Amino acid sequence: MGAAGFSGWALRQRWSAAKIARLLARVLRRGRAADAETQSSPVASRRVIGQQAEDEAARYLARHGLIILARNFSVPGGEIDLVCRDGAQTVFVEVRWRQSARYGSAADSIGPVKRRRIVLAARHWLQRHGETPCRFDCMLVDGGGFTWLRDAFSAD
Repeated sequence: MGAAGFSGWALRQRWSAAKIARLLARVLRRGRAADAETQSSPVASRRVIGQQAEDEAARYLARHGLIILARNFSVPGGEIDLVCRDGAQTVFVEVRWRQSARYGSAADSIGPVKRRRIVLAARHWLQRHGETPCRFDCMLVDGGGFTWLRDAFSAD
């Protein structure tokens, strides 16, 4: 399922090709620098790059008016990369990075099981911090660029 396969998405924003190239080059440079410093494994390297993609996504969302409330909120059985506030609405954001589409796009990697885990963590967040209207967004970073899917899926 591609990005268009998500039910209920309301808006898709794309960066220019030059901006995407700069973002990915910066993320990859940082990943190589971290590998050189720590001499880490390829798995650790992917984690570093994934963390940097989350950093870029958080900055992008903040520039577009969202307030970052938490990062990497986790409960047994679920985790949310970014929890944000957009007006009166709580926004739960999943950030997905893919170096290539060999094993599917970034959007394809957010299947039903992953969505259930995000919803589980979101329910815990709302119980702890108060029930508010909410939505689930996805920030996709892959060979095709950087895409923000607002209201990418529902809790149902």
